[in-house]
Amino acid sequence: MNALFLERRDDSCRPLWLVAEQDVDSWPQRLGPDGARAAAWARSNGFRAERHRVLLLPAPDGDVAGAVLGLGRLGAYDDLTPWHVAGLVDRLPSGRFYLADALPAGAATQVALGWALGRYRFDRYRRPPATPRPALVAPPGADLAYVTRAAEADALARDLVNTPAADLGPAELAAAVAGVANRYGARFRQVVGEQLLAERFPAIHAVGRAAAAAPRLTELRWGTAGPRVTIVGKGVCFDTGGLDIKPGSSMALMKKDMGGAACALALAQMVMDARLPVQLRLLVPAVENSIAGNAYRPGDVLQTRRGITVEVNNTDAEGRLVLCDALALADEERPDLLIDLATLTGAARVALGPELPA
Repeated sequence: MNALFLERRDDSCRPLWLVAEQDVDSWPQRLGPDGARAAAWARSNGFRAERHRVLLLPAPDGDVAGAVLGLGRLGAYDDLTPWHVAGLVDRLPSGRFYLADALPAGAATQVALGWALGRYRFDRYRRPPATPRPALVAPPGADLAYVTRAAEADALARDLVNTPAADLGPAELAAAVAGVANRYGARFRQVVGEQLLAERFPAIHAVGRAAAAAPRLTELRWGTAGPRVTIVGKGVCFDTGGLDIKPGSSMALMKKDMGGAACALALAQMVMDARLPVQLRLLVPAVENSIAGNAYRPGDVLQTRRGITVEVNNTDAEGRLVLCDALALADEERPDLLIDLATLTGAARVALGPELPA
């Protein structure tokens, strides 16, 4: 049984209707004899199928008979995305639901993925809710293997990003990579502390040497045939800004500065779970950019693996320093595809805007 969905309908399941704005006046006809009453109820509640708006339909006994989810302006079911549905879990009451209308396979998969993503909760530090959450019967035709793969990878990345640095430092991030490697029979190694200098990763060492937890470079390898695919993710588990210390407001969310590594690991997990015919390599430089007597300083000139020296103008540019050594290592193999995932600097927002480009 798929843990994200119910396997089949039973008499306790209530219908869930997906309605686009242009169909708001005609959809009650799909309810048969109850359509007129549902249409009146929708009008009295001002429901116009606005995107993410949920209308609960009452039963004669006062219980919930079903629910309607507004999709906003939608040209066709093929235009459905997971984000039409992702907030639905929080808007429905406890109970069991099923999609009242049949959907094309692609749309069913998008709805299922949206539901699965919306079920995510980070509950490591709090008790589970007392009220059961709503459950959905698996949409017929949905690719549940893909949905499960994507949802599990998404949850892995979000769990890592949400975990505070006290519980997710460089060693714990490396352990997460090792755990995924072990799950899929991949090879894992890490280069830790002073060994970074011996194996020519001086920039990674310089950024992380002031932290209590030793800096490291982790590597995962999987697959022996096919194109070479290398993924590199920035793993700065906490970023104070170094000696160019950030203001408190800018430091509040710096547990997320390993988000590039989290997404890189999640992507690697998806590749291995799908058994893609590739030679996969994952590289994660894992450090904490801290302040101590041995911290690197503004004005220092650092060596890098590529042999290019770098003058540090600001110690808050730590991400590009750890990535340059990892990317140089990746490039030495000349992979067919190299994917670099970083938690981008605020300067990207200044240059490109706060929403999509960065």
